[in-house]
Amino acid sequence: MSGNEYLTPKSQDFNEWYNSLVLKAELADYGPVRGTMIVRPYGWALWENIQQALDKRFKATGHQNAAFPMFIPVSFLEKEAKHVAGFAPELAIVTHGGGEELAEPLAVRPTSETIIGHAYAKWIQSYRDLPMLLNQWNSVVRWEMRTKLFLRTLEFYWQEGHTAHATAEEALEETHRMLGVYTDFAVNEAAIPVIPGEKSENERFAGAEVTLTIEAMMGDGRALQSGTSHFMGQNFAQAFDIKYQDTNNDWQFCWTTSWGLSTRFVGAIIMTHGDDAGLIMPPRLAPIQCVIVPIYKNDGEKSDVIAAAESMHQELTDLGIRAQIDRREQLSPGFKFNDWELKGVPMRIEIGPRDVQNKALVLARRDQRGREGKQPISRDQLAVVAPELLRQIQASLLQKASDFQDANTFAVADYAEFKEAVGKGFARAWWAGSSDDEKRLQEETKATLRCIPLEQPGAAGVCFYTGKRAEKIAIFGRSY
Repeated sequence: MSGNEYLTPKSQDFNEWYNSLVLKAELADYGPVRGTMIVRPYGWALWENIQQALDKRFKATGHQNAAFPMFIPVSFLEKEAKHVAGFAPELAIVTHGGGEELAEPLAVRPTSETIIGHAYAKWIQSYRDLPMLLNQWNSVVRWEMRTKLFLRTLEFYWQEGHTAHATAEEALEETHRMLGVYTDFAVNEAAIPVIPGEKSENERFAGAEVTLTIEAMMGDGRALQSGTSHFMGQNFAQAFDIKYQDTNNDWQFCWTTSWGLSTRFVGAIIMTHGDDAGLIMPPRLAPIQCVIVPIYKNDGEKSDVIAAAESMHQELTDLGIRAQIDRREQLSPGFKFNDWELKGVPMRIEIGPRDVQNKALVLARRDQRGREGKQPISRDQLAVVAPELLRQIQASLLQKASDFQDANTFAVADYAEFKEAVGKGFARAWWAGSSDDEKRLQEETKATLRCIPLEQPGAAGVCFYTGKRAEKIAIFGRSY
C-alpha cells in the first residue's frame, strides 16, 4: 500500500491531513523531547533549496554570512527591556556546565540581536565601517507550549539578517528592501502569493519600532506569517552602545535592522499547494523535479528500459533538471506513481518496452492528476518539452494559489460580515481601531490583524468596528 491511500482528505480534517503528510512524505519526524523536530533528508533537501534561493538574493544585495554563538548571557537580553519582556516566557536557560554552576546563567539563543549588538559595538567605530550587513544561518530555541512540525517547534532553523546603518532612512530602506527580497522569493520560487505589509503595534517584534511581514493564505483559509523584517530604530544601538564617529568626528548611535525567514516556510509550501494525494512541490524548489519510472516485466525487457531511463536521466541532468530514476525492485508501477505523488515530485516520466521501441515516453505532471496531466511525446522532444513543462507547472501553482487567495479574501463593511469572513479566509477592511480594540476583536473572533498592506487605495473609509474615519485598509485572519 502506498502512503497516500491512508491520507486524511484535506477537506475532512486539514490539521490531520497536514500532520500525517509531513510524516508519510518523510519530510520530518518528532524528536524525543516534546516539541522538537527531526528534519529528514527529503525535508532538509527542500530547506537547502530554500536556503540557496535566499542566500543568492542576500549576497546580491551586499550581505555576508557569519556565525555567532548559541549561548547568550542572560544579562545581554536584559539590556533591552521590551526584548527581554517579549522573549522571557520562551527562554531555555542553562545554569550548569562542566558539572559546575555557572557564574551567570546563559540563554540558548532565541534570536541574536543582543549578541550581535555586543559584537557590533566592538567592530563599528567610524562611518567608514557602515553599513554593516551580516546574515547567519542557524537554529534558535523558543520554548513553545503548543507545537506543530515545521510551523512551531522548540528548535527551528532559519536565517537572521542583522544590519547597522548611519541613518534612520538607510535602515528603513534596508527593512523594506529585505521584505521585497522575501516577497520575490515567495512568489517566484515557492509560487506562494503573499501580502507585504506592516504589523500593528500589538503584533510587532519585541524591541522593534516597525515590523514588516509577508502574510500567506494556507489551503484552509488561515494566515501564515511567512517572513518578517524589523526596523529597530536605535533601541539596540543604545542598549549595546553601538556608535560611530561621523564626518565631523561626533559620536552617533547606529540604526539597526533584523529580518528572518524560517523552516516554517516549508509548512507554507505544504499547506498552500498540497492536495488529497500528498505534496505538490513547486518545481523551482523541489528536491527532485523529475522522477523516471522504468516499467518492465522481466530481465529481457529490463536492460533496454533501464538503458533508456539512464539516457534520459543524463539528458535532464545536463539541462540542469534535478532528476532521479526509481530503481526499486518488487514494487508495482502503480505503487511508485502513488509514492512519488505523495512526495510531490512535479514531473514523472513513464517508460516501458513499447515506448523504447517506438522512441516515445509519457510525461505526467503532478499538479494535474489522471489522464488530463499525461502527455505522450517522442523521445527526441524531451529536451524541449521537459523544461517548458516545469515552467508551466510553476506558473500554474502560483495562479491556482492566487485565485484561491482572491476567492477567500472578503471586503467587509460591518462586524457581522467580518465574523463571517474570518471563518472562511481573510477579511479586508477599513481600520481605525486602537490596540485595545484589536485585542477585543481577537478575544471575540480569534482573528488577528495580520498586516496593514503596503499597497493602500489612497482614499478613506469607515472602520467596520469603531465607525470612525479610517485611512488604512487592514487584513485580518485566523492564523497558525
